[in-house]
Amino acid sequence: MGRPGDALAANEVARSLPIARRDPLFTSLGHARQAAIHGPTDEATAVQRSLGEARDVLDRAQPGFTRPVWLTAHYDQATLDSLALAAYLPLGRYDDNEAHAHRSLALLRPHMQRSRAITQARLARAQLGQSDLEPAVNTAMSIPTGLCAHPRVAGMLNRFGASLNALAPGSSHAQRWDQYAHDTQGIT
Repeated sequence: MGRPGDALAANEVARSLPIARRDPLFTSLGHARQAAIHGPTDEATAVQRSLGEARDVLDRAQPGFTRPVWLTAHYDQATLDSLALAAYLPLGRYDDNEAHAHRSLALLRPHMQRSRAITQARLARAQLGQSDLEPAVNTAMSIPTGLCAHPRVAGMLNRFGASLNALAPGSSHAQRWDQYAHDTQGIT
């Protein structure tokens, strides 16, 4: 929503809950979300620190601990890598982004299709940030068309297209993407 101060305040409240002090998985999620909030505010040191803490605490989370289904269905190493990707992308750390994206995609469970599409869109943006135009376009075009209509994914792909056209206006890659976006429902 573009309100990092509010996001940090809300995350601090969540991180101070008793469950976050008892269960390392909740603690790790709080640190990972903290990193993702710091990325757009250009706080690279805070991102590094939060991600390091999230990784350390995640390693200590006991698999047999009784947790809410929503947490175990959502948060794991794949999600941590996805949140790291979200944190590093605004910092322009595209090589780190690409590594986190590939790791997240390798670990994502099959039912997490929307998360996979979001990670693929971020990977495409990271590849574009490294001026790898062909892989970036191929990655963006590999997102299943049914998921391209999801508002969050569609917005990411629209920004990808704008970045591609700003980086390489009129290139064969930009033309290929523009045609694909025009022909694919949900991408404009």
